[in-house]
Amino acid sequence: MQRLQAFKYELQPTGEQQHNMRRYAGACRFVFNKALALQKDNHEAGNTFIGYVAMARNLTAWRNGTETPWLKDAPVHPLQHALKDLEKAYKNFFAKRTAFPRFKKKGQGDSFRYPDPKQIKLDQANGRIFLPKLGWLRYRNSREALGEVRNATVSQSGGKWFVSIQTQREVEAATPRGGMVGIDMGIARFVTLSDGSFLAPLNSFKRNESALRSAQRAMSRKTRFSHNWKKAKARIQKIHARIGNTRRDYLHKATTTISQNHAIVCIEDLQVRNMSRSAAGTSESPGRNVRAKSGLNKAILDQGWAEFRRQLDYKLAWNGGHLIAVPPQNTSRTCPSCGHVSAENRPTQARFECMECGFEENADLVGAINVLRAGHARLACGELAQSGRSVKQEPAEVSELLASRSRNLLPSRA
Repeated sequence: MQRLQAFKYELQPTGEQQHNMRRYAGACRFVFNKALALQKDNHEAGNTFIGYVAMARNLTAWRNGTETPWLKDAPVHPLQHALKDLEKAYKNFFAKRTAFPRFKKKGQGDSFRYPDPKQIKLDQANGRIFLPKLGWLRYRNSREALGEVRNATVSQSGGKWFVSIQTQREVEAATPRGGMVGIDMGIARFVTLSDGSFLAPLNSFKRNESALRSAQRAMSRKTRFSHNWKKAKARIQKIHARIGNTRRDYLHKATTTISQNHAIVCIEDLQVRNMSRSAAGTSESPGRNVRAKSGLNKAILDQGWAEFRRQLDYKLAWNGGHLIAVPPQNTSRTCPSCGHVSAENRPTQARFECMECGFEENADLVGAINVLRAGHARLACGELAQSGRSVKQEPAEVSELLASRSRNLLPSRA
């Protein structure tokens, strides 16, 4: 089967190349914003959405016009791809997957993409890559890029420039290893597995929150856009980059370990956007427990639950496994021993105590076991057979695993 994979490297450009990359990123940002403004004006006038082909003709007029002749200095393919990004953003908005497209701001997500692989030359032996109008750029060759080059994206983060090279290659279908496991997401425990193991939370933002607060206060005392203000802003960007890099590294290591050791992973179908929504309300109808909800929202976003699920999904597919999402309702309120469902079964955030049979255990572990049972029920209904992926796990083996796990968790009775 064919696999698309991206390999990201840190660039080591010269001063002139850095200057050109900033110019090209600014040109792509200008085209995106100008096209978005044109779409808004067109909509207010009662006209239909402008497609990519018609918008590309406007790009040609902008490049040849007298007001923006500097657009000719930037490579044309990244400018065209900025229009495709806008069209994709609108399609996602129409499909109710994302919010309405917003104007891009300088210094936030500066990037541009070369979509044509014929214009890209990769010399891995010498650690360099050729990109149109930038020439040969050195990069830190930390690992080998496998497969044929499909496109390259240049981006800036924390004052450094990076190139992400997407490749395509043919790989053999992997055979999944391990059995079936359920996962419960939490705050005190980042991930709790139904076999009893768990991963402690990293809390990368919380660890750097004090340093970030001090840097932001120092920046607020500087004159806006002064030399010292820019240096203070660079320090803040560096802290944010460290927070993001630490979180991504932790998530990659966790998802790789889980996907390599389990054939089927059952996880709660959590709506992270709704769970982390602000509870402040409005002046007419203010919210309740706003401070507590704010701390919970910050903890959920600091964990990276959505990114964890995304990485786990594609890594399981790479290893021949499968991810099953189950409804999260009452997973931590249902007794795995007798099946009694009640909110009183969970007297505290961390403790589960069944009011019917007296079963006691960690609430996150109970949730993971119930998620595993719900995933087993979906497996018995033939969900994986409909998806087209083969699974080497027999339902009888799963039932035996559940039975043995429940016996081990039952409290001793006199």
